[in-house]
Amino acid sequence: MSIRERLSGNEAAAIAMKQINPDVVAAFPITPSTEIPQYFSTFVSNGSVDTEFVAVESEHSAMSACIGAEAAGGRAMTATSANGLSFMWEMIYIASSMRLPIVMSLVNRAVSGPLNIHNDHSDAMGVRDAGWIMLFSENNQEAYDNLIMAHRIAEHEKVLLPLMVCQDGFITSHSIENIELIEDEKVKNFVGTYQPKHYLLNEKEPISMGPLDLQAYLFEHKKQQAQAMVDAKDVILEVAKDFEKLTGRSYGFFESYQLEDAEIAIVCMNSTAGTTKFVVDELRAKGIKAGLLKVRVYRPFPAFEIAQALSHLKAVAILDKADSLNAAGGALYTDVTSSLYESKANVATVNYIYGIGGRDTKADDIEKVFMDLSEIVQHGKVDNPYRYLGLRG
Repeated sequence: MSIRERLSGNEAAAIAMKQINPDVVAAFPITPSTEIPQYFSTFVSNGSVDTEFVAVESEHSAMSACIGAEAAGGRAMTATSANGLSFMWEMIYIASSMRLPIVMSLVNRAVSGPLNIHNDHSDAMGVRDAGWIMLFSENNQEAYDNLIMAHRIAEHEKVLLPLMVCQDGFITSHSIENIELIEDEKVKNFVGTYQPKHYLLNEKEPISMGPLDLQAYLFEHKKQQAQAMVDAKDVILEVAKDFEKLTGRSYGFFESYQLEDAEIAIVCMNSTAGTTKFVVDELRAKGIKAGLLKVRVYRPFPAFEIAQALSHLKAVAILDKADSLNAAGGALYTDVTSSLYESKANVATVNYIYGIGGRDTKADDIEKVFMDLSEIVQHGKVDNPYRYLGLRG
């Protein structure tokens, strides 16, 4: 029987980590993810876990310690945000290229500069092609559930890639919501024990990690990483099925909300989906066939599946909470439109950059997007696909 609680997203993440009981947690505080290692450190001090907690001097060191622990054969976790992730940048790539299934809570926040401690997705988008699996979470429940599933996905023999679970800074990380926790023993059984085949402390198989990798082999090793990301798609769905058997909560690559018979729809990630669902319901009551596709799995990107889900629509707006500064739309927009093109789906698309630096995105803003989509359908053309939502002046 599940345990009903009221927790913030950060508390939920810390409790998931407690239930997983990793071998090593290495972390350095940065707003708004600071509470995760802070809460977890209390579990270490009171003996709830036997994790080795490493209080390092920087985020670069935090990821370095996780890499060392995972390479040695341990299960490692960490948490960070924004500039902290940027400081990890070198080691983020090393973790994935060494095929180390580290799990990280990434509490999304704007990356400096100028300095801003509030939510957007610029940190996650900055490492979207670094070889990490990326799961996004609409609310506290999903942040918790994604972390419980994370090790099963990352440590699968066909995958062996690090994984980050994203949630919106302050919006979910510090907001208290009702949540259903799984009993400790059930989590332990679900996650299982980490049993790597190759690790540094295996005296029966002396190995070296992180060697020089020049022209003769690097290309092939990168292809292996790419294949692991492809293989992760099946593993993600397999783990989700087992999770549904355990909890009754169902997860896929994305969530479709009122999408089946929709004519216009929004594609977005994380907490904005909750606001969009409210607006969809309001518009449906007025007879407007609006819908939502909420992306949960961003890497690997489920291109074919998303294109199939959107192919019947007349117009789609893709919302990016980070600007790629490339004069051609945000990262999610580029991925979705590429998917539609490859699937030969003729759907009018428009991109909105929104919520930068924590700018509020209200129901009125989302409704405006749907009204813009209705106008696109009416006139049969998109005048400008690259737009901003809630921008002053």
